[in-house]
Amino acid sequence: MPRKKKHPRESFVSMTELVLPNDTNTLNNLMGGRLMHWMDIVSAIAAQKHSNRIVVTASVDNISFRHPILLGNVVTLRAKVTRSFNSSMEVRIDVDAEDIPSGKKIESNSAYFTFVAVDQSGRPIDVPEIEPETDEEKEFYNGALRRRQLRLILAGRMKPHDAHELKSIFDMKE
Repeated sequence: MPRKKKHPRESFVSMTELVLPNDTNTLNNLMGGRLMHWMDIVSAIAAQKHSNRIVVTASVDNISFRHPILLGNVVTLRAKVTRSFNSSMEVRIDVDAEDIPSGKKIESNSAYFTFVAVDQSGRPIDVPEIEPETDEEKEFYNGALRRRQLRLILAGRMKPHDAHELKSIFDMKE
């Protein structure tokens, strides 16, 4: 039986947080761990919206911090599912920080988290497919298979020579 299809917009979640003193390090910058916590929450909600299931975090891609987020900044996190596989979903998170009094806004970072939908016993369960609509969604969707194969190689769950989508990147021979 074919899986139901959903659009990325159906899983979209936006979350806003104010950086308070308890969220900062000794330089009054948002602690990276606090931001990662918020990213995990917003992306888990997006994955739940897509799958209508309980989800667990399976992996987190590289998170690079381009700019510090300061005490008093308003942080906006946006997440949506970019592609689903059988029971797993890749979620992209984009993070902006804004100093409202000065009107200055920065793009802090973006990342991909992977979630697995599970049933009440904790066993993986199938999720709907993704049907991208916009050019950006199609770009994220098409790149998701390469990112997934790289994750599986790094986790030791796939051999590099089996990663057909990555052959052109690494100039691997068939």
